[in-house]
Amino acid sequence: MATFVLVPGGWHGAWSFERVVPLLERAGHTVHALTLTGLRPDDDEATVAAANLDTHADDVLRLLDEARLTGVTLVGHSYGGMVIAVAADRARGRVARLVHLDAYVPRDGDSCWSSTSEEYRQAFLSGAAGTGYSVLPPAGGDPRRRPHPLASLVQTARLTGVVDEVPQREFVYCSGWEDRTPFADLRSRLRADPRWRVSEVPTGHNAMREDPEAVAALLA
Repeated sequence: MATFVLVPGGWHGAWSFERVVPLLERAGHTVHALTLTGLRPDDDEATVAAANLDTHADDVLRLLDEARLTGVTLVGHSYGGMVIAVAADRARGRVARLVHLDAYVPRDGDSCWSSTSEEYRQAFLSGAAGTGYSVLPPAGGDPRRRPHPLASLVQTARLTGVVDEVPQREFVYCSGWEDRTPFADLRSRLRADPRWRVSEVPTGHNAMREDPEAVAALLA
């Protein structure tokens, strides 16, 4: 059985995987779902302001250390793809598989800001106008969403190449929001790379909510 570490996307917490976790656990897998620093309900303003991509990669590495995990599968949704790539690059061989679930796949020097669409860049700017350090979630959606640390979206990923040595690397493309997705070009890039396995689900961006069974099946 596998050990999964699930990393949510922007504005979300561990709760975003709440429909997937029991399906994986029922199949006998071990599952850890994270809420990243700055997105926890009790985080103060100073914590939110200071959190960046390195902080979030450290959240993953801290879990690996504390739970003594090896051979893990890191799953990142959306922004979480940035986090799992940086964490895997620093995990000293403890990651066996990466799954980017409709998520960014950075190369060295990329950021979420540089990798996303102009629409999302404008959303980051307008969402951070109030504080200058945290981005309000877009209108609508789950009320549990939290303002997202701006620094984590603009900090570049520093990758040494170790992440490229992870044995299994997968990208899951959600095809149900073709008019707005920032991941179409990324899908084409990874399809042309024999080191990647690319699959597709016919959902909107939040596949974990729309079709948790399909997500769990892809992971398992």
